[in-house]
Amino acid sequence: MGAYILRRLLLIIPTLLGIMIINFALVQFVPGGPIEQIIAQIEGQGDVFGGFSGGGGNAPGAGMDNVGAGMGGGGGNEKYVGARGLPPEFIESLEKEFGFDKPPLERFLGMMWNYMRLDFGESYFRSISVIDLVLEKMPVSISLGLWSTIIAYIVSIPLGIRKAVKDGSSFDTWTSGVIIVAYAIPGFLFAILLLVLFAGGSFWQIFPLRGLTSDNWEALSWPMRIADYFWHIALPVIASTISAFATLTLLTKNSFLDEIKKHYVMTARAKGLTESRVLYGHVFRNAMLIVIAGFPAVFIGVFFSGSLIIETIFSLDGLGRLGFEAAVARDYPVIFGTLFIFGLIGLVVGIISDMMYVLVDPRIDFEKREG
Repeated sequence: MGAYILRRLLLIIPTLLGIMIINFALVQFVPGGPIEQIIAQIEGQGDVFGGFSGGGGNAPGAGMDNVGAGMGGGGGNEKYVGARGLPPEFIESLEKEFGFDKPPLERFLGMMWNYMRLDFGESYFRSISVIDLVLEKMPVSISLGLWSTIIAYIVSIPLGIRKAVKDGSSFDTWTSGVIIVAYAIPGFLFAILLLVLFAGGSFWQIFPLRGLTSDNWEALSWPMRIADYFWHIALPVIASTISAFATLTLLTKNSFLDEIKKHYVMTARAKGLTESRVLYGHVFRNAMLIVIAGFPAVFIGVFFSGSLIIETIFSLDGLGRLGFEAAVARDYPVIFGTLFIFGLIGLVVGIISDMMYVLVDPRIDFEKREG
């Protein structure tokens, strides 16, 4: 197993490098870079800073309010849309501040060298490092991802087992109908429905409308802080759990059905073991292999996917909104920094998932399979 893990770890390097190369190359052809964003802001057409809080005079282009005094009738730069009439010296200073005065290859190699040293730079439009920005937004995304995954497993595993045992019954039929309907409902639509029903939209005012905590959270006692946190996170977690809940339930059911039909189950029953002993003493371990081992991947999937709309609807400032705002503003340090970090996390989680398979079922040997 050690040699297999080592090979997988070494494979992370070319995989992550390929991800970064493809995305960096694609960005070179995308119009509306950070310089164009600043030019548009000067001309009163952009909204590059509209989605950002904080920021200061240390960010590139922060002194653009003083550009008007230097703008004459001539000059300009044909390379950037809307730059006509701006002093060439101003454009050159922006290029130097953003690093665009260097060739793309040199910029890419410099970026990767910094990433290897865990230096992810600073946001173009905020006076804060990318790492600090990610750490600032991560609690919201972790809250959504972790609790959604835990609830999905708590509900899906018992329900899936029950459906497998009652396969073909009326219980199995109507619960399958409910699961299919739940899976078909988009998360954002379900989130709006929850707001309308339980957040004062048109019916009951039971849960808060926005935010992760109340305004007076700091003044609350620890028990009240915990209660306030779960009070705020309830609706977003339910909205983000809906699809994972359906998938895991059917996966659990199918895993149990496959195991129940095997010969060792019939042998155990023939020996006179109770149905509960057969089900939970023999079938459970084998049937839960794919479900339990997939926990890290399920958590990462919920953690990264579908969070933007949920965070927007419930006014939560997490990684989903951070990525969207960075893409709109062409904040390349944030875009590439988070891409590198999350790409690395995803690849490592893949290795952890394989290790979970071996931990749950020692009979699995990836080294022999590769051989």
